[in-house]
Amino acid sequence: MKIKIVLVFLCISVYLDAQENKEIVNQIEILYKEALTNGKSYNWLDRLSNQIGGRLSGSLNAERAIQWAEEELNSLSLDSVWLQAVMVPKWVRGTFEYANIESSPGNTINVNICAMGGSIATPSIGLRANVVEVRRMDDLAHLGEEKIKGKIVFFNGQMQPNKVDGFDAYAAAVNQRYTGAAEAAKYGAIAVIVRSLNFRMDNYPHTGVMSYGNLPLNKRIPAAAISTNHAELLSSMLTLNPKLRFFIKQSCKNYPDVKSYNVIAQIKGSVSPENIILVGAHLDSWDLGDGAHDDGAGVVQSMEVLRLLLLKNFRPKNTIRVVLFANEENGLMGAKAYAESVKEKKETHLLALESDTGGFTPRGFSFDTRDKYFNKILSWKHYFKPYFIHLFEQKGSGADVNLLKGNAKVLAGLRTDSQRYFTHHHSEMDTFDQINKRELELGAATMAALVYLSDQLGFE
Repeated sequence: MKIKIVLVFLCISVYLDAQENKEIVNQIEILYKEALTNGKSYNWLDRLSNQIGGRLSGSLNAERAIQWAEEELNSLSLDSVWLQAVMVPKWVRGTFEYANIESSPGNTINVNICAMGGSIATPSIGLRANVVEVRRMDDLAHLGEEKIKGKIVFFNGQMQPNKVDGFDAYAAAVNQRYTGAAEAAKYGAIAVIVRSLNFRMDNYPHTGVMSYGNLPLNKRIPAAAISTNHAELLSSMLTLNPKLRFFIKQSCKNYPDVKSYNVIAQIKGSVSPENIILVGAHLDSWDLGDGAHDDGAGVVQSMEVLRLLLLKNFRPKNTIRVVLFANEENGLMGAKAYAESVKEKKETHLLALESDTGGFTPRGFSFDTRDKYFNKILSWKHYFKPYFIHLFEQKGSGADVNLLKGNAKVLAGLRTDSQRYFTHHHSEMDTFDQINKRELELGAATMAALVYLSDQLGFE
């Protein structure tokens, strides 16, 4: 009799599991179908990119983007939408940058450059000096002040093509952009130019944030990126003529911090409203393009997640919150303000998911979490198989949500195919016409599926 009872319970358990599995499969199918047939992310991005454009922190366009996002989120009939004030840096590019290579007096070749975010300007008449080329940061110490003082340092370290993951290649090369000026200044350099972080050979220089660290104002030197084609040209010309000179002129300027806002909205949980599942992206962008991939795509995908989860009167167990962060590109002040608020309010975050790898085909997610929770997530992989989502790895999350480390069970980042991302990243090439509608929508649906599973199944 006891054996029969056990078997009955086992059968009931299997049946219930099968029913739950079927319900989850159907719900995820609904999310993908809606995103791909009636999605709003592409039209939202069209307006954000083409009607507002580049959204550098502290700019008028950044203010316009905040207003737009707040209005669109209010139109979704969410439980609450609000703005979180935050002070952000204000850096202005000024007039267009100019540079040339002088092989001999009067013989010059114009090259494409752009100032690094946060850089100081050159003198109004520009700078002209001899060039010393380095491939690695360590080369500075090997050359020493004797060979660097009074010269322009040319950082020509490439993103290594043997690294299949573009973000791994980027991480290995980004130090020359971020700290190159500060380090070169210690050896008496008067400016730095940095090879753009781009696999492709083209004429588009790529900006990005740089830092002077603790360097005094009077020791800071101008920093600019040079396109990959012109980096190759300069390198080859230096081989033939080490005494050539480089001219650079830029008029960028740093201003006092100004007030900006994180845009926040949520659907209140029906069972455990105190538990928060966050999905987010950064609303700011650089000013050269219109920020479609970085990170307009993530913004509209995050908004779309909330819209998708409102379908068919779905009510989440936990609170689902979208956060559109201010100032990711040159300060992370939006993320810092949000993280501080979380600590003050003692809020509990189950999942914090970020989209900041462009609107390309989604491949999966990376996670920063304990093995216990990661193993639970791995048990969900079969739900994603019909949608060709396969990448589940413990390999970080995103710059904004990373600041919630210690206050969230699971940090995660959407991972897209990275092969084309750095063609557009921080450049004039980051425009709406480079967005594939279907790839963008697949990313939104994939994020919604992870949020749905996290809400319904939990991590315990």
